[in-house]
Parts: sequence; structure tokens; C-alpha cells
Amino acid sequence: MRTAFIETLEDLAGKDERIWLLCADLGFSVLERFAQAFPKRYVNVGVAEQNMTGVAAGLALSGKIVFTYSIANFPVIRCLEQIRDDVCAHNLNVKVVSVGGGFAYGSAGYTHHGTEDLAMMRTLPNMTVLAPGDPIETRLLTAAATERPGPCYLRLGKAGEPIVHTCTPQLSIGKAIVLRDGDAGTLISTGGTLAMTLKAADELAERGVHVSVLSMPSLAPLDHEAILRAAKNTGRIVTVENHGIGGLGSAVAEVLAPSIFHPRFAAMYLQARPIKVAGSDTTMYASHELSAAHITSKMMSLL
Repeated sequence: MRTAFIETLEDLAGKDERIWLLCADLGFSVLERFAQAFPKRYVNVGVAEQNMTGVAAGLALSGKIVFTYSIANFPVIRCLEQIRDDVCAHNLNVKVVSVGGGFAYGSAGYTHHGTEDLAMMRTLPNMTVLAPGDPIETRLLTAAATERPGPCYLRLGKAGEPIVHTCTPQLSIGKAIVLRDGDAGTLISTGGTLAMTLKAADELAERGVHVSVLSMPSLAPLDHEAILRAAKNTGRIVTVENHGIGGLGSAVAEVLAPSIFHPRFAAMYLQARPIKVAGSDTTMYASHELSAAHITSKMMSLL
């Protein structure tokens, strides 16, 4: 995803001189192409994420479209006050990019696990929250975030995520993408769990259970209509995310609670508990019971 992001941003910056990129001494082997193409619009502020956000706010006040870039929690939790007070309160054109959502940096340990960011960012005023499911969605959302005025949070995977879409989908901020149609239930995924969610749908189909699959790359704004339609038409919903409580599952529950539709519902997310081990992302997700097999089992339990 990060490669798709920087390639797209470089293309956009070639057409729009307002686009800047700031990093906090991270992104080596990824950001060099942008730095070489636009050296006057690339700034490495050093290990100082709060300063990076403040500089981004200042540039945005002067009419720039500014992307800040770092790993997992560093551009979010470390400088949440600056994002809230400097960027969101003034509705500035700053786009916060976090690489390594979930356990993408699993072996680096708890400091590099991004499991609370969606919950935090979707509560902030004026903030658009985006979590693409594959490199194609990443390209589309990078362009959409650039065009959308105001603050934006773009949550990416790391590298090597599979391309899920067989063709370029119709994608707009605030709308879900339908990948499969079925009437036995609906699987809704955001971010890096899209491939495993589709694998679960295949496993269910082998059992004669045909479910719909929605990719929900936009959490704020959220596609209420798609959620309510799934509740009405399929009667069962399972949300899947590589994030803790407060993300997609909580957002969907907030839509369903006051509605007239009350489907059987289950949210699959990373459990909030002290993390005493580190390992590959696959190992970490398995320890939190998040895999295609677990998704299949959860949907079967609702039938």
C-alpha cells in the first residue's frame, strides 16, 4: 500500500504545486522518489512528530495541501493534541498518513502496533477517516483525500498487500464498495483485512452459504445506507478489522442501534489486552482469533 501511496502522490504533486510531504525521519526506501522529484516540497523534520504536525498546519494556513507521514502510532498518538487543536479545530488541509495499521509491524513490538488510531481519529471534528483495503483502493483514496478540503487520516498497510480488486472500482469517500452479493449474511471489512474477508466468503460459499462482502474504506463519513441495506436484506452482519474496539465494529453498531433493523451482529476486532509477545502479522492476528477461518466460523455461528 505504501508504494501505491507514494507513486500516486508523486503523480499528483507533478500536477499541483500546493502538495507538500513531511516525514519524521522514517520512510527510507519509500519516500526518496518524492524527495528527488520535489526537493523544495519535501521536509524531514526529524524525530519530532508534534513539530511535524505544527509545521503542516502552518503550511496549510498558507494555502498548501500537506501530507504528514510516519509509522503506525507515531503520526497519530504522539501528536494527537496538535492534530486536534492545530489541524481539526481550524479545519486545515492536512492529510495524516499512518503506515502499518494493525500488526503490519508486528515483530517490532507494542510501540509499533496501530490498534487504537481509527477510534481516536473518527471522533475528531472535521476529520475524514480512510482505510483502504488494497493498493487499488489506496491509489483512489490518495487522490480523493488530496481533492477533499480539510483534515484527513489515511491508514495504510505496510507492503506486499495483495491486490483484491480485479478491476478499478467506483470509489468515493463515504461509500462502501460491494465485492460480493449474497443473501445469507454480510461481511464488512475495512483496511487490511479485506483479502482474508474475501477468503472467508469463498470458504462459506463452499459450504453453500453465500454472503455479501462490503469493503468500507471510509469510516468518517460512513455509508449508513449500505449498512442498513445489508441489515434489511441479509439479516446477519459480521464486521472485520485489524483494529481494536472503537473502529468499524463500533461505528456499524452505532448505525444499527437506533434503526428499525436488528440483524444478528458480531464485530471481529483486536482484543484490548497487554501484548507480551511480538511476531509476524499473521502470528499476531491468529493470537487475536482474526483469520479467514475465524471469520467463517463467526458467520456460521449467526446462521
